[in-house]
Amino acid sequence: MVFQSTQSTETHDHNKRLNLLLTCGSWRQDSPILQLPQLLGPFGIRSLTAKNGEEAVKVIESSAIHIAIVDLAIPLKMGSSDKRPGGERVLQLLRRLNPQPPTIVIRPRQTSARENARSLARSLHEGAFTVVDRPAMLETLLDALQRALRKHYSNRWPDQNWNL
Repeated sequence: MVFQSTQSTETHDHNKRLNLLLTCGSWRQDSPILQLPQLLGPFGIRSLTAKNGEEAVKVIESSAIHIAIVDLAIPLKMGSSDKRPGGERVLQLLRRLNPQPPTIVIRPRQTSARENARSLARSLHEGAFTVVDRPAMLETLLDALQRALRKHYSNRWPDQNWNL
């Protein structure tokens, strides 16, 4: 996997980093999502995490998002009796951004081929770059991130001469 940074790893200017939105319906200790910030930080990738749709909206409103990993199973709100998934809402919000960031969707396993096709079609319609079935493996997520960087950003990310 090749990530190129056009900046020193010592810089702390968050405007010169690639912002990665991470949402996860299950923040288990062994979740590959939890490993991404440590693995990608040295490459200049800033991980912005959200445990539910409400937190994701706040992150999107307060920071530029360059790539997103959206778990469709995240709750809409934490601590609420409303247990509707919030992932599709986050996808809709990301789709409205200009420029629209490439989005990697993590979805629960589907019970039938028909539901599998519907879920995939909905995610792609909402602007997903790629769709990964749960349980998402670390290598699969890193591969998807690398493909998104290659296709959307030519393997490079923001520096002082490039504005997103």
